[in-house]
Amino acid sequence: MDINKDLVAATASPLVLAILAEGDSYGYAILKRVSELSGGKLQWTDGMLYPVLHRLERQGHIKGKWGASETGRKRKYYHLTARGRAQLTEQRQQWQTVDAALRTVWPAVSLSMGTLPSPVASHG
Repeated sequence: MDINKDLVAATASPLVLAILAEGDSYGYAILKRVSELSGGKLQWTDGMLYPVLHRLERQGHIKGKWGASETGRKRKYYHLTARGRAQLTEQRQQWQTVDAALRTVWPAVSLSMGTLPSPVASHG
């Protein structure tokens, strides 16, 4: 099932911050970790990730530093800052509240509306 772009965008910052809370990382490794953590349900691209990394860096939530890969190629590693860790805590609480609310709302709405139509995959 495709996930709506707005929903993917809304989850991008907390996911990146959570991955960097595990330790410093770089773009390709972050993409692989997102796929791994989501069981393959989220497949991000470079074009989606790097604007998020640049925004988080401008906001002071992460800090980038150039280093070298195992092969000697230049690679930018990202580190979660104290401000980013606080932001992650706040966003996690907000998402947990939304998750809890939806888990309450969906069954209540389903009961009052009868049978809901089956979800249709979104392509946009």
